[in-house]
Amino acid sequence: MISRRHFSSGFAIVLATGCEKKNDQEIVVGGYFSLSGPDSTFGNDSKEGIELATEEVNAAGGIKGKKIRLVVEDDKSTTQEASQKVRQLIDRDKVVAVLGEVASSRSLAGGLVANQAKIPMLTPSSSAIEVTQGREWVFRTSYTDDLQGRALARFVKDELKKTKVGIFYVAQDTYSSGLAKTFREAFKKLGGEIVVDKGYQKGETNYRTYLSELKAANPEAIFVPNYYGDMVLIARQAKEIGIPGSMFVGGDGWVSSNLLEGAGAELEGAHFTNPYAPDVPWPSSKKFNDAYKAKYKREPPAFAAQGYDGARVLYDAIARAPQVTPEAIRKALTETKDFQGATGTITFDAERNAEKAIVVVMVKDKKFTFKTQLDPR
Repeated sequence: MISRRHFSSGFAIVLATGCEKKNDQEIVVGGYFSLSGPDSTFGNDSKEGIELATEEVNAAGGIKGKKIRLVVEDDKSTTQEASQKVRQLIDRDKVVAVLGEVASSRSLAGGLVANQAKIPMLTPSSSAIEVTQGREWVFRTSYTDDLQGRALARFVKDELKKTKVGIFYVAQDTYSSGLAKTFREAFKKLGGEIVVDKGYQKGETNYRTYLSELKAANPEAIFVPNYYGDMVLIARQAKEIGIPGSMFVGGDGWVSSNLLEGAGAELEGAHFTNPYAPDVPWPSSKKFNDAYKAKYKREPPAFAAQGYDGARVLYDAIARAPQVTPEAIRKALTETKDFQGATGTITFDAERNAEKAIVVVMVKDKKFTFKTQLDPR
């Protein structure tokens, strides 16, 4: 008999799948994240934020007199597992909604299943524009890569005063190549010059040849929209050939404590965009920070804040829905406006994407610090 973990109010309980009966006093919500594999930091941070949000709602009496039962599955950082786990959550666990994923490629896979089954899915963090396109049942509380890329281009050109930029991205990755494309187009429209534009193969570990080409082109800044694991190696190897960390600019895929632990010194002075930083000047963020630190005894990572907001937005929609059905929840989600979250004020647009501020984070003294806030438009 196969068993799995259920998370309810933060406590893990192992239940046998063949012995469960539906409890009418519960609202069952699913989640699928990379709890193992190369992107496990993202998934586990997100899960912590979601569990905190679930505990808070249940401690306050639940929703409509019912407690939330959160069922979280590990997709092992693969798209195939993502599809399978979403199908299991819908068919086996009878969830009314799904939270997940972090990576855009896995949200695309899981979102296809959720959309076909007409179960609302909300991703806290996936930013590729394709995630919600043509999928009426898929929502996101993060901004999209097109907004992030354009805002980054303006920041590099207008705030950093850089006019010659190199781009270095993962050629086969939806997130990385999509963000590179948006930045490239926006920077050129602003009158900037792309002096070198290099895509590298997914799984690469030796970047020295690429970095030498980038350095030879003499850029004033280098835009690297990738994930933290790659960036650690890139930053270390860049230092070896004399490229300072302050030249690098990135997207929200950088945000992980692993980046600071692995290359905090090498990336001193680097900037990247993100929905959140521990010292953002918003009251709603401070409330989350205090609650997270009280529970987990450490500073909250950005993906925990995003997971928290995704869950709170979903639970708010369930509370506003006239019935606890997928159809009613979906409609309530579309009506979300000016929700005060840890990552800012969230309103869904007509494409079910969040309209929210974009934060620029700076690496300083091996910490992520708030630099400025950008208008997403």
